[in-house]
Amino acid sequence: MRARLAIAISGIQVELREIVLKNKPDHLLTVSPKGTVPVLITTDGNIIEESLDIMVWALQQVDPHHWLSLDPSQQKISTNLIQHNDGPFKQWLDKYKYADRFPEQTELYYRQQAELTLMTLEQKLADNGCLISEKLSLADIAILPFIRQFAAVDKAWFDTAPYPHIQRWLNNFIGSALFNDIMPKIAPWQEADIPRYFPNLNA
Repeated sequence: MRARLAIAISGIQVELREIVLKNKPDHLLTVSPKGTVPVLITTDGNIIEESLDIMVWALQQVDPHHWLSLDPSQQKISTNLIQHNDGPFKQWLDKYKYADRFPEQTELYYRQQAELTLMTLEQKLADNGCLISEKLSLADIAILPFIRQFAAVDKAWFDTAPYPHIQRWLNNFIGSALFNDIMPKIAPWQEADIPRYFPNLNA
């Protein structure tokens, strides 16, 4: 999702191939043996296999909302937030989402561990409006999809949890035109398919 968000906001057109991970095409495994998504193949043949790297690649070319425009102190905060999100927070999130696979602790325990991150984000949002400043930046867009996953595990609980700034931030994101632009369901790619382009899916 976050790779698509950055590509969509940049306006760079890419050929979209929707992949079912239970039935990975041979071409995916040829270009990226680890077999995870997203994978981006650039026009000069470079292969980018991580969503954050794809975000930066797109925004370094076209960054209309200046998501990468941070001063050195802001950049350090942004980097730390994203690294924590992609590391400890994602680990707790996965255990919270799939608590039945991790019977060592309860779902509540995993949620409480993830909430330690939410407390930090809540304070950042209370101070700034967004994570780094009053405007969205790379950190917001890189982290929001994971908070959406967290909220969806127990939506009734999340909606009444003591995180009003996170709730506002997430609701604004989900209600945005950008979010809705990247959400249409696409049929899985087949070898004989006519190319489909993103963000201009109907082109």
